[in-house]
Amino acid sequence: MTRYDLVILGHGSAAFAAAIKAKDLGVKTAMVGASLTKGTLVGGTCVNVGCIPSKRLITVGTLFYNSSHNSFQGIKYDQGKLDFRQVIRQKDDLVRKFRRDKYRRVLDHLKHVTYYEGNGRFESKNKIALDGRTLEAPRFIVATGARANIPPVKGIENVDYLTNEEALNLRELPQSLCVIGGRALGLEFAQMYAQFGTKVTVLQRSQRILPEDEPVVSKTLAGYMKAMGIRMKTGIKIRAIENKGNDKLVKHTSKGKNLVVEAEQVLFATGRRPNTEDLHLSAAGVETDEKGFVKVNNQMQTSAPNVWAAGDVTGEPMLETIAAKEGLVAVENAFSKGPKKRISFDEVPSAVFTYPEVARVGLTESQVLARGMHCNCVTLPFDLVPKAHVIADTRGLLKLVINNDTKQILGVHIVSPHAADLIHEGVLAVKFKMTIDDIIDTVHVFPTLSESMKLAAQSFYMDVGSLSCCIG
Repeated sequence: MTRYDLVILGHGSAAFAAAIKAKDLGVKTAMVGASLTKGTLVGGTCVNVGCIPSKRLITVGTLFYNSSHNSFQGIKYDQGKLDFRQVIRQKDDLVRKFRRDKYRRVLDHLKHVTYYEGNGRFESKNKIALDGRTLEAPRFIVATGARANIPPVKGIENVDYLTNEEALNLRELPQSLCVIGGRALGLEFAQMYAQFGTKVTVLQRSQRILPEDEPVVSKTLAGYMKAMGIRMKTGIKIRAIENKGNDKLVKHTSKGKNLVVEAEQVLFATGRRPNTEDLHLSAAGVETDEKGFVKVNNQMQTSAPNVWAAGDVTGEPMLETIAAKEGLVAVENAFSKGPKKRISFDEVPSAVFTYPEVARVGLTESQVLARGMHCNCVTLPFDLVPKAHVIADTRGLLKLVINNDTKQILGVHIVSPHAADLIHEGVLAVKFKMTIDDIIDTVHVFPTLSESMKLAAQSFYMDVGSLSCCIG
């Protein structure tokens, strides 16, 4: 039996943030690195089968598509030649580099942290069993992540389908693709492959894509994706899936009619499920919800007083950045003798890396109303942003959700080029409870897309379409 002050289960973003903080505190730590997520090596989902490879392919796809779909008169490009295998090889090189530089080498320099490769499970509230050895500690952090969730569909056991992991590693570009799921992951992959030249259909169960976002955001993005040839179908129910030669048939119901989509490949983007079933969490007194996600409070503590959890294993929001934040907070709270740190998820931004991008932080209009506040919202079309005309791309909007009584900014919602970069002024506004007057009183660089935040705030008081470019 080997004794530690802390044992971390997992080797992704949350686990590494926890280990780095443990190193800073001088805590003798064991990291047990393995996961049920296929294709996941040290570094977890984000670097191996998530953020890094997907955003690389989205970037390449956007560049390829824009080469023959630019908005500037006087410039004509040929489509160019796509070597899809080479694109995938270069993506793989990038993943290996990040896994080596940001995880393996970091792990090598984490003093007081010992890495064990394997699947650990609880034997009791203070013991972990791992490949014939026992690790004992007074404190634990569960950060084992999540993997693709595949719903029960008739015939699915006979069909070779894709999840995000397989879709990132295809060596041949499919002629057609059916994406089941219309949230962030599904939409990113749909547009990625459409930009490479694949014929794409998206099937979404709810009545609109991005159902948790502002309706105007969902409608706007859906329009842009349809304009580039992506077929979008909402309010559908999948009935069955089966093979037809080299293709697949996705049988579904829409508006009371039985319909079929035929495609070479089918990608399931239907949520995530936690990697918890083999952890024996009950032995440590750790409770999970009905889907298996670990229950935590806003201090990242579980129902067991000596066990904390962080990252995707705790459920939404499943983002690399918040996973890291949760891992850090979990360690600080595990060893702090003073006030405990808490996480406010209202301040956490998220993005959908389509093009244009979608980004949000804070509350939606309906959430504000549900909390009993008086809400006022302003929506600025990007046609009123001078820089959008400069770059010849006026697609998009920015919506501010405002407390009508105090003028405090409660939510920011953007569809635009580079929305994921623009959202951070909104993050600070929500985090520090800024008002629209604070934004108006702040000088912005002209011409920039970030001026959209100030223009939206000004539109609370006036018609910004009638202003000159240089209004202070």
